[in-house]
Amino acid sequence: MKHYTYLFIDFACIIIPFLFSFYPKHAFYKYWGAFFKANLIVAAVFITWDYFFTNHGIWGFNEAYLTGVYLGNLPIEELLFFICIPYACVFTFFALKYLIKNNPLNKYESKITIVLVLALLTIAFLYIEKLYTSITFFSTALFLTYLKLKKTNLSYYYLSYFLILPFFYLSNGLLTGSFFVEPIVWYNDIENLGIRISNIPIEDSVYGMLLIFANIRLFNHFKKTQ
Repeated sequence: MKHYTYLFIDFACIIIPFLFSFYPKHAFYKYWGAFFKANLIVAAVFITWDYFFTNHGIWGFNEAYLTGVYLGNLPIEELLFFICIPYACVFTFFALKYLIKNNPLNKYESKITIVLVLALLTIAFLYIEKLYTSITFFSTALFLTYLKLKKTNLSYYYLSYFLILPFFYLSNGLLTGSFFVEPIVWYNDIENLGIRISNIPIEDSVYGMLLIFANIRLFNHFKKTQ
């Protein structure tokens, strides 16, 4: 059973959002077309990124927790991660739009974005030699800047992200060894800041934001054309 650990984590992340996707009043499954179009594009970018980082030893995987099925240098569980996590996050965004009509972050979203962009760019340039830090922080800062230039209201993006964070830390904590003797996913600390929340590199929080926001942005785009 140990070899199914990462696969089980993927399944656990998606099962509840999947089941609630069939809620008749606001059925998310009716927008699967928009989600999977968006997810395919974003996943292609992140899987390419993942392949490069794995190939260069910036992170890697513990075979003891994997089924042993690979595509290139990436385990199948890692590929499923880029479907399961975005699905749960986009579903959360979709649900919050109906559940919370007056978003408390609406009046703060521009300030949050400005602070984030400035902080991420500063850290990216200060630690340019650390590939996980610099590439992740710089990419996220650029994407946030792009969203603001497109006059995107990010209040529900941020609300979704903040509500997802506890579950992110739980699932990512499992992957990085918070609850196991060994991590499922290991990191080369030469390429990151070495700052961890439990066992989770701080960069993962920013990486997750970029993954989530990119999926939401494209989901909204394709949803309008559906």
